[in-house]
Amino acid sequence: MPFFATYKAKMLADGEAAGQPPRLAASIEVAPAQVIKRPELLELIPPATRVALVDLGNLDVGAWAALTGRMARLGLEPVPHIAARRLASVDALDERLRAMTTEAGVRDVLVVAGEADRPAGPFGSSIDVLESGLLDKHGIRRIAVAGHPDGSPVIGEATIEAALRMKTAYRERTGANMRILTQFGFDATRAIRWAESLADAGFDLPIHLGVAGPASVKSLFKYAQICGVRASGQFLARRGSAVTSLMTTHSPEPQVAPVEAHVAKTPGTLIQQFHVFPFGGIQQAAEWLVERGSWAADTRRVFAPALTQGKPTKTSSAL
Repeated sequence: MPFFATYKAKMLADGEAAGQPPRLAASIEVAPAQVIKRPELLELIPPATRVALVDLGNLDVGAWAALTGRMARLGLEPVPHIAARRLASVDALDERLRAMTTEAGVRDVLVVAGEADRPAGPFGSSIDVLESGLLDKHGIRRIAVAGHPDGSPVIGEATIEAALRMKTAYRERTGANMRILTQFGFDATRAIRWAESLADAGFDLPIHLGVAGPASVKSLFKYAQICGVRASGQFLARRGSAVTSLMTTHSPEPQVAPVEAHVAKTPGTLIQQFHVFPFGGIQQAAEWLVERGSWAADTRRVFAPALTQGKPTKTSSAL
């Protein structure tokens, strides 16, 4: 039996024995500068884990290829962001995709509109990137698209739903393996209701629910404001005595535990796993994920012998 299947079965058995819902798996978000400056941080992430790489517009094509290649050689599954409005031209996207797929074996991306007020080139939205045909051209079949359980501060709900229907139509037309990767939040009830509303509206894309990793409350308020996570930020503020100081360390457990309980008792739910935003640092997030059982502490020992020299691992991602 493949290792991750064995590990998942063990988590189910351990969870049932302890009277707890089974732990959901988790991917993680990483800023390239973090792991370029401190590459040893990547060693904290178990092989086969999806690692989303934020596009801040400060890496050239060579740097993208080098970073994703390094991650692939560690057995990780790099998921670079493709920020539509940051792309200067069709050729720029074509060149980046060619480098990452041929040199690093990238086969999974997160396509987002990006935060630029004005497009730098011909791509004004994630739909424009999908419809360009370049993902198909370079063999990228696993695609994440953005989800907003709290809504968006700049886009109306009707527009968001219409865009998601267009993305679903692309999935149906091309056979792409598509999922929704959401913005982080703090309100489990709100996130669950949002997922249920998508199912009620006829959507069937699996959801990887964004959660903030362990961090100071001060940091979380800052990122919630930057990212426009208003409703969940207000929820965090309303916790009253639970947030006794801006320096209090926020634990994600009050959010993830109700979600896992919901998943355990709701067959067919769209929520499949978590996606962690490590605002308190990669090390702190990794320790929490290993401790709670969402990451296996010993997967590197199991997978390391299978890694190839200078080439992406062929181990399929279990996350």
